[in-house]
Amino acid sequence: MINGKKNWHQRHTESMTFGQRLADSVATGMGSWRFIIIQTIIVVVWMALNVVAIVSHWDPYPYILLNLLFSTQAAYAAPIIMMAQNRQNERDRVQANEDFNTNVEAKKEIEELQLRLNAIEADKLDKILALLEKMDKK
Repeated sequence: MINGKKNWHQRHTESMTFGQRLADSVATGMGSWRFIIIQTIIVVVWMALNVVAIVSHWDPYPYILLNLLFSTQAAYAAPIIMMAQNRQNERDRVQANEDFNTNVEAKKEIEELQLRLNAIEADKLDKILALLEKMDKK
């Protein structure tokens, strides 16, 4: 927060609904090595338990229940990740717009400074010319 004014990211974060924050969290989690490692461990344990199960194989090879779980996970993960990507695109657009506005303001300030410097330079030249004319008259 600069001068009590919120930046674009703070305004965007505050405007997000619970569902949007949840989707971003899920997409962030699913897009991590931690998730891949945990899911790999679960799959290996699932298959190992089904191979060595003494009493009953609740999901014998070719692991149809495991495939169903993966399909369900993918069916929910894809739209959640797409929602998060859409919001990222929206954030990028807002940031680009804010950057553009900042650049326009900076350009205006630079142009104003250039005009002031030109005025100071012209004033100096006028004074130098006046001093030279005064010296020539003597």
